[in-house]
Amino acid sequence: MSSARPNFLQTVGYVFGRRLPADMQEWVRNDVLGPGAVRRYLVRWITPIIPFLLLFLLIPGPVWIPLAMMMLLLLPWIYFAVALRPIWQRHRLQQHGLDPALLGAKDRARADVERAAYERRHGR
Repeated sequence: MSSARPNFLQTVGYVFGRRLPADMQEWVRNDVLGPGAVRRYLVRWITPIIPFLLLFLLIPGPVWIPLAMMMLLLLPWIYFAVALRPIWQRHRLQQHGLDPALLGAKDRARADVERAAYERRHGR
């Protein structure tokens, strides 16, 4: 297992879609599938839109109007980000030469354990 980590410029490039060197595949796998991956993904998708949403605060009137306008854009943004996450994960794994089957490995392992437990209880 390589402990290679990207430097600052490589990290910025990676966030914007660039490919990292092959010796950082383990880091990419952990970034895409490891602990905190969902949080990192959502932060990367939501952070760029925040400055644009804050422009709505310049609209005159009661503060609830700009806040409501922000929510009308932010909620679908988050919804689609969550819905498209598996596609993004598969793309990032393929982009870095990793097996996209890693994406469902935890679910398959859990299903195998449940199936084995079911077969032990109820026979086949």
